[in-house]
Amino acid sequence: MRTSRLRRALLASAAVASSVALLAGCSSGSGSSQPVGDPKTGGTLTYLEAQTFNGLYPPAAGLYPNGGIVNNITDRLLYQDPQTLELKPWIATSLPQVNADATEYTFTLRDGVTYSDGTPLDAANVVKNFDLFGKGDKGRKLTASEQINNYDHGEVVDAHTVKFHFKAPAPGFEQATSTLNAGLLANATLDKGSEDFGPGHATGVIGSGPFVVSDEQVGTQLTLKARDDYNWAPPSASHQGRAYLDQIKFVLAGEDSVRIGSLVAGQADVARQIAAPDEAQVTGAGLQLVAAATNGVNNGLNFRFRDPRLSDIRVRQAIIAGVDRQNIIDSLFTDSYPLATSSLAKNAAGYKDQSSHYVYDQDKAKQLLDEAGWTPGADGIRTKDGQRLSLTFNEAVPQPRSKEVVTKIQEQLKQIGIEVNLYQGDYAAQTAASLDQDTVQVYHSMVGRADYDVIKSQFAGENRNTLLNLNKSDGSYGDAHLEQLLQDVASKPTAPERQAASQAVQDYLSEQAYVLPIFEEPQVFGLQSYVQGFKTEAVGRPDFYSTWLNK
Repeated sequence: MRTSRLRRALLASAAVASSVALLAGCSSGSGSSQPVGDPKTGGTLTYLEAQTFNGLYPPAAGLYPNGGIVNNITDRLLYQDPQTLELKPWIATSLPQVNADATEYTFTLRDGVTYSDGTPLDAANVVKNFDLFGKGDKGRKLTASEQINNYDHGEVVDAHTVKFHFKAPAPGFEQATSTLNAGLLANATLDKGSEDFGPGHATGVIGSGPFVVSDEQVGTQLTLKARDDYNWAPPSASHQGRAYLDQIKFVLAGEDSVRIGSLVAGQADVARQIAAPDEAQVTGAGLQLVAAATNGVNNGLNFRFRDPRLSDIRVRQAIIAGVDRQNIIDSLFTDSYPLATSSLAKNAAGYKDQSSHYVYDQDKAKQLLDEAGWTPGADGIRTKDGQRLSLTFNEAVPQPRSKEVVTKIQEQLKQIGIEVNLYQGDYAAQTAASLDQDTVQVYHSMVGRADYDVIKSQFAGENRNTLLNLNKSDGSYGDAHLEQLLQDVASKPTAPERQAASQAVQDYLSEQAYVLPIFEEPQVFGLQSYVQGFKTEAVGRPDFYSTWLNK
């Protein structure tokens, strides 16, 4: 069996910046966000969310409102330390045995773990989880996890041992078992259809975690209740046994002013998505501010290069040179949002500096457009062969200040003769529009995951396909070389090979001007000073297991 120690060491090294960034982003009236005094059991915590959840099926629970719930009602085989990114045992008693080419993983399971419906979390159940998560079920409209590559099948070795088999190397699987997208579910829940994971059905989603969904008021509020018999936290955790809190109330507060006003007024204990302009109001009121790193693909623009207007690399390069990213950050954000220097964040596994490709230079941008044959029209917008250089951007609803970011870019690109339109619509409309390059040519997005595979998740055709490189109607790739580079990240069996593969993808994305990273996106929370022990998992979703109220 090969060891994954080297890979874990690389991840731990990459996470040093994550730890520093988290600490630097914390402030409070009490002078610290660290626990003060001995933990107290009891109380209800009110948590304000900017959006309501839309699905609790773990492989599809990436949206932060979904993940905040799934993270607290499920356990995972492994635990990823959010500070060091090191993988540690959780429901598995140790890290897995892995064969030389990373096509077989064997886990030994803890004894005595149960779901909240009383059924056992045993080997057969774990295999049932991963057979669904690894393959999906089209008949029930349940997708496979984008984090699990090349999955073949699971095997029950004995009551406490499972072995997973893969068709090709799957070096990211070990880390994938630590994410909420691999949150373990009871058999009865695994038999449900996709609609049974959506709004109105939350109480029927059964996990083995420290909390259970006890009540749901559709579209407004969801309540988690502590499990009194919970006693299988990660062995490395300082807190064991029952969660300290009795209840957590997830309350929808979509308007920034309502969310911040309620928090500052003391009507809530924690709020997610503190907008940059509101940070000073939160800290000025003596509250804590936590900016948690998301450790993945940066917030940025993806250029759908199969669109005729963007098929010329000079047009893509002109957009990159024509956007003043530092001005966007200085005018819209705070120090919690570092300027991006690559498609990956500095603390992400595989990061390589690409700063030289992302230099603001409007004169260069105009020259590139001239060379590409786009000439200014009467209103300043460039035309070519009777077509205006007009592009539509989406509003990335889950991302901070996306509309304002696109508006700034609209102003900047107008100066070089490019017209930017903002596609309007809610999350569902934006999601549908994002799949059609005739509707959205420049796609604003990000994705967090603390593993090399995150770059594949964002750009691979079978995953998020943000560049629309894969034409799903005919199965063709606009750039087959890019797809092969992405597959290398997910299939090379050793950490050094995956590091090199990830860096090759970053080089290629930059050289081809396929993306413009803007900033490293955090998750920013505001907390009352008496909220103690609050933390997030490795990509910034709340973890309330050790949270307590010092009042």
